[in-house]
Parts: sequence; C-alpha cells; structure tokens
Amino acid sequence: MSKWKLERGNPSVTILQLAGVFFILCLFFTLHRYYSFYASFDQGIFNQVFWNNLHGRFFQSSLSSSLSTNVIHAGEVPTVFYHRLGQHFTPALLLWWPIYALFPSPATLTFLQVTLVTAAGVVLYILARQYLQPSLAVMITASFYAANAVIGPTLSNFHDISQIPLFIFTLLLAIEKRWWWLFWLMAVLVLAVREDSGVGLFGVGIYMILSKRFPRAGIGVCVLSFGYMLVLTNLIMPLFSQDISQRFMLERFGQYADGNKASTLEIIWGMISNPWRLLVELVTPVDRTIKYLIGQWLPLAFVPAISPAAWMIAGFPLLQLLLGKGSLVLAITVRYALTVVPGLCYGAILWWSQHQHKFKPSFRRLWIGCICLSLFFSFTSNPNRTFYFLIPDSVKPWVYISLPQQWQHVAKIRLLLAQIPPDASVSATTYLVPHLSGRRGILRLPALELRNDAQEVTKVDYAIADLWQLQQYQAAFKDDRRQLQDLAKLVDRLSNNQEYGIIGFQNGVVLLKKGASSDIQATAAWLQFRQQLQILNIQSLNPVTFADYPIAPEKPC
Repeated sequence: MSKWKLERGNPSVTILQLAGVFFILCLFFTLHRYYSFYASFDQGIFNQVFWNNLHGRFFQSSLSSSLSTNVIHAGEVPTVFYHRLGQHFTPALLLWWPIYALFPSPATLTFLQVTLVTAAGVVLYILARQYLQPSLAVMITASFYAANAVIGPTLSNFHDISQIPLFIFTLLLAIEKRWWWLFWLMAVLVLAVREDSGVGLFGVGIYMILSKRFPRAGIGVCVLSFGYMLVLTNLIMPLFSQDISQRFMLERFGQYADGNKASTLEIIWGMISNPWRLLVELVTPVDRTIKYLIGQWLPLAFVPAISPAAWMIAGFPLLQLLLGKGSLVLAITVRYALTVVPGLCYGAILWWSQHQHKFKPSFRRLWIGCICLSLFFSFTSNPNRTFYFLIPDSVKPWVYISLPQQWQHVAKIRLLLAQIPPDASVSATTYLVPHLSGRRGILRLPALELRNDAQEVTKVDYAIADLWQLQQYQAAFKDDRRQLQDLAKLVDRLSNNQEYGIIGFQNGVVLLKKGASSDIQATAAWLQFRQQLQILNIQSLNPVTFADYPIAPEKPC
C-alpha cells in the first residue's frame, strides 16, 4: 500500500467505528453467553451484590458467604447477611447503582462491562492524540481493542477490574492536560475499585517520579496508594471478615508465609526476607511467563517490551501476577490480565512520541499482522466458553454443543425456573446461579443450608440442577464427571428420604422442592435419566483419554 488508508479518512470516525464494532460484537457474544446459560458463578455473585445494594443491604451476598473462610475452613453455614467487603473492598460499584436500579438484571452488568471497556478505548485514543499523529493514535487504540488481555476479560462474567482501564486512562489524560482535580478524583476511584488496585496506581506514581515530570505529585500518589492498601487490608477489611488474611492472601501468596493466615505486611516481609524464593517465583514457570509476556506485547507489536515507561507503570501489576500462585494468574483471558494493559498502552504512546519516524509502511504492515494474530488467538482461545457453539471444547474425545442443541435446552430450563418463586431461597448448579441470583438466599449445589436474617439455620426452599450440561462435558473433563455423579446421588438421597420432592424434570434438568411430594411423571423421567447415567458410569470404567487442553473455569471472586 503506497498510502495507508487511515491517513485519507477521518480518524475520529475511524475510532468511533472501531469502538462500535468492539461494542456490538462483545455485547452480542456476552449477552448470548448469559442468555444461553454459560454465564457462571461470578456473574451471580455480582448480581446478588447489586440486588442487595438496591434493597439497602449493601455488599451482602450469600453466594460470597459460601466462599468465605468461615464456611470453607471452619465449616460454618453460609449466611444471607455476609458482607462481601471482607473479601474484596469494592465501593466503586456504587457508581453504577442508578443504572442497575433502572434495569435490575444480570444482563445489565454485562452491558455495563462492555460499555466500560469500550469507553476506555475512546479515552485511550484521546490520550494518544496528546503525543501522536492521528494514524498512530488509531493504531494504538486498535491494538487495545484487539488485545487478548482485553477481549478475554470483557467476554467473561462481570468483574470489578473492568473499571480499571477507563479510570487509569482518564487519570493519565488528566496528567497531560494538567487537570489535577480530575487526576486526584480518578486516583480515588482507582483505589475504590478493589483492595489491590492501588498496585497499578503505585506504578503511575513511580513513573511520575522517575520521569521527573511531576515528582512531588508522584510521591503523593505512591504514599496514598501504598498506605491505602496497607490500612485497608490490615485494619478495615478485617472488620467485616478474616477472609483477606485467612484465605485470599494465602491462596495468592501463601508461599511467602508460614501458618494458616497472613497479613499483607507479613507477605511483603516474607518476600523481602527471602529474595531467592522471590526470584524463583518471578521467572517460573519460565514457559508460561514468556508466553504471557508475548501475549501482552503482541497487539502493540512488542513496543512495550522496549519502553521504559511501560515497565515503570505496568511493571507493578505485572509483578503482582508473576509473584502470585495459581493456575489462572498467568491466564491472558482472565480478568487479572486487564490490570497490566493501561501501562503497556501508555508506555507504547510515550515510546512512539520519540520514534514517530519509524512508523513506516513496512512496520505498519507488521503491526497490522500482530493485531490480526492477537484477534486470532483471542478467538481460538474461546475465552470463558463464549464461542462454545463454534469451537469444540475437546477434540479427543469429541465434546461440542451446537447452537440448536443449547437453545432447545434453554427452553426446558426456563420452564423449570418459572416454577421457582422470586422470594424463595434456592440452591442451583453453577450456570443456573446467575439467572436466580436476584434474591436474598441463594447457594450453589450441593450446599443446601443457610442462615437467614432471623439467625436461623434453614434449608433452601428449592434446588435445581442442570445435569445435562455436565453430561455433555463429562467425557473430557474429570471435574464435570465427578460433579455429575455427586449431584445425581444427592438428588437420589433427597428424594428417597422425602426431604425434597422432585416436582419437575426436563431434558436433564431436575427441580426439587422442600417438603413436597414427588410428581409421578417427573420422578419417572428422573429414573430413566439415572439409568442412562449408570450406563455411562459403566462405560467410564474403561480407560479414557482426556483432553490435553481443557478450558479452565473462571476463578470465583
């Protein structure tokens, strides 16, 4: 191409087109994921939090309670009045309370997430134009929208980190415009996103100091962010629960601590006092670390790898991930990856501001190729099973659910969900939880007991399990096979001892009601389904080759 076509058009129109395509496609696929019952547990958690906020019970969630250390480690019963702020301190969610009040639905959260990320890209373009010619600014923005670390988290369940890019890009734009009132407002909002979002803000402060642009303000940012995180995690969050020290710090950074609990100060000291272990954690596993860095750099044509500003700003949230443990920490499609993106984009902008002469046709073509590769990997990674109807989950053995199959199943699910009163307590399997989460009492099966507002331990009024979904995946995924067998035994036990009655059965989905008599037809259909499962169990005694590349489930918040 002798002349790049972006130079011939209106860059503002191009950006709006990019943003529009990103918004429409992501909204379509995420809403389809929700309405076809592939949104999972975290979507239910956030929807219940918003629903409780709407009713004046701020940040309470029985679903979050089921993940608390009191339940997991102490064996207590989940409570409907548990405050999630002990797990994640997320006051920024109140910003979107009026929107949810107008449209109280899990789908509203999906719309909100896509809107936040799309708006972040528009602000990024305005930020890039402070330094770069229009065609370069467009390429930076296109790289953002094409990044696997952006697409994957956007196509996931709703999460609080989706606010980070918009707030950080606005904060950086405020620096360039010298709008200090907006800068400090955004700094407060970044900290309000969650308890660890100050890590990214700390990186901005380090850049302001080392670049010598605004050293005094940078020192203030570093002191504010670091001090806030320490006070919040050591003094404020423990007022709600002990989850931060007894569960979350140990799950992410337990290798630096001794004992069954650890504060952030103890984790930091554990890192400082054992530098060798710190170094090993930083680079291992080597293959996954390299793959992760390549995935982050690819859409920006690897420019952030040689940009000092990118390392200053993105280095700290990246360090937080590299030093943590767990299979999802270095997963490019999981929400944590989004925290690294703003620093990489801003670092690329600053690098190009000094090297615009290198933006030649040959490099443009290379860059476009990198963007296309990033889009390709974003699609083929099938983030959060969003493209389940296009990409098989396993090839050997073959596991694939077509669109007609799933939507026929959806119709059956809705028939049973309609029988559950909106004020009844319920326990449901993972993919049914979001659609039932707008209520006071809800759990995930096999849990059945919860403590209500009267401080009484009671069993849920209804239980509903989608065993058909597990049946489709059990051939290739061990966890799904185990859950299928365990839940089938649970239904048998509850119905046989007449504690719950089977009042509905449709296409592998069973609905039980506490204290009810079992429906004859539903019970007959259930027994026939159980015979099919027994045949599968017998067949499963033979050796089975499981997929080498199963899609990892999203980690609960």
